[in-house]
Amino acid sequence: MDKISGAEAMMRSLEHEGVDILFGYPGGAIMPTYDALYDHRKTLHHVLVRHEQAAVHAAQGYARVSGKVGCAIVTSGPGAMNTITGIADAMIDSTPLVVICGQVGAAMLGTDAFQEVDVVGVTQPISKWNYQIRRAEDIPWAVARAFYIARSGRPGPVVLDFAKNAQTAMIDYVPQTVDFIRSYNPVPQCDEATILRAARMINDSVKPFMLVGQGVELAQAREQLLALAEKAQIPFGQTMLGLSAAPTEHPLNMGMLGMHGNLAPNVMTNQCDLLIAVGMRFDDRVTGNLKTYARQAKIIHFEIDPSEIDKNVKVDLAVLGDCKQTLSALLPHVDAARHDSWIEGFKPYAEKERNKVIEAALHPTEGPLLMGEVVRRVSEAANNEAVLVTDVGQNQLFACRYFKYTRPRSIITSGGCGTMGFGIPAAMGACYGAPERTVCMFSGDGGFQMTIQELGTIMENRIPVKMILLNNNFLGNVRQWQYMFFNKRYSFTPMLNPDYEKIAAGYNIPCRTVVERDELDAAIREMLDTDGPYILQCAIKPEDNVLPMTPPGGSVDEMLLEIK
Repeated sequence: MDKISGAEAMMRSLEHEGVDILFGYPGGAIMPTYDALYDHRKTLHHVLVRHEQAAVHAAQGYARVSGKVGCAIVTSGPGAMNTITGIADAMIDSTPLVVICGQVGAAMLGTDAFQEVDVVGVTQPISKWNYQIRRAEDIPWAVARAFYIARSGRPGPVVLDFAKNAQTAMIDYVPQTVDFIRSYNPVPQCDEATILRAARMINDSVKPFMLVGQGVELAQAREQLLALAEKAQIPFGQTMLGLSAAPTEHPLNMGMLGMHGNLAPNVMTNQCDLLIAVGMRFDDRVTGNLKTYARQAKIIHFEIDPSEIDKNVKVDLAVLGDCKQTLSALLPHVDAARHDSWIEGFKPYAEKERNKVIEAALHPTEGPLLMGEVVRRVSEAANNEAVLVTDVGQNQLFACRYFKYTRPRSIITSGGCGTMGFGIPAAMGACYGAPERTVCMFSGDGGFQMTIQELGTIMENRIPVKMILLNNNFLGNVRQWQYMFFNKRYSFTPMLNPDYEKIAAGYNIPCRTVVERDELDAAIREMLDTDGPYILQCAIKPEDNVLPMTPPGGSVDEMLLEIK
């Protein structure tokens, strides 16, 4: 067998894992690997981003829409450090990634060599696993293990710190596959007694309510979830990351949970007698004040990660395992039921929100454009089948509330970390992960500028992302909190923005600005009909506020429908 370099072994190992695209940025400590990549361009498509943070966000977007492991590759020191935000974001949002960072040679470790940073030490708290490859012989094992850990159980990011000497050393390459690691139990097994107890609790309930999280998407358990909901007539609400786990228009779908979710599912959380959480982690933005959260209800938690059980909310029954498997096991034991009066109880709250909030947000008759109406018109113009990508802030909250979802894996947003600048690069990755789908990215003027350099990546690759810039000349979400809780003292939230049309022209990306409401539909149609990328800038009312809202520290059933 002819010997090959460690860098070549890395390329072959990635191909062995089924990788077909890398998002990255070269540099000194990863240069041997990039040299090897040159000969694999037909099988490993590389997208040159303009900043390493964008490489990880793009890999996230790719992973979230495709269900595959995203892969990013960068150099050592500042290159590796620029990935930290994306790795942390992927960790809290359970996104499977492998991030490969160049590193100085093993003999120089600990000497403060040029562009040396302790990547393993820095990323240990924010990754599912990390490993420093110091010997070329370890490459096939490390890569196989990394991908297995990233994709199995509750997914997450893995970091490989790749020493330069390991890239250049010569080895006999034998590909490896890992499907078992001693002491690592990615999918806990649930016993039949627990399944039967869960079924009894559901059969005995009069007012059941189900909370649907991203875990349903990750497990590809939509069919099982809807079968349970329909058989037992259980209404459900969805977390932000779980919004496309079920169709928006499903009759049992009561809407989004959480601080800026819909009124009915939040209020009824505190009126149900059984709360069934599926693939969600009881985030504080969903629960509000834990002292008043669902105190009247028994709680069942379907969850793959044992560390999430009783972490925030004490539950009566934990059903551990992959929710596709556990829901499938549960379904035969659940009685067909009807809860008509309970389901009817959601309607007055939905009607109240529609009258007080939604109609005004979607159908204003005068004044500047509102974020909600732009989002809904884009969604409907794309037949409610597009992939929604958001940045973070008011644009995110309005987009998640008013976009409609018909297909799974249709929402990509930064949930737990709330990373401004996420939108543009994540949308790039989504275009590669689902090239047959329309990708619509909503951003505010603040987040847009945080990764605006990625317009260069979009230009070079003609990535067909449709970018809707909701420009209110404010850091809108912070401004809303300043309006509500800081006596309207707008401390450093107004923004003087550049001429985005000129910037778009510099990147050779079509751009149109809409100010008047009667121009909006034609502009959206033009955007969707344009081959390649497009920027649609909408001039938004500066003090457009996201409602309803649970005040910080408030109970989920105490949502504000107006701001005085």
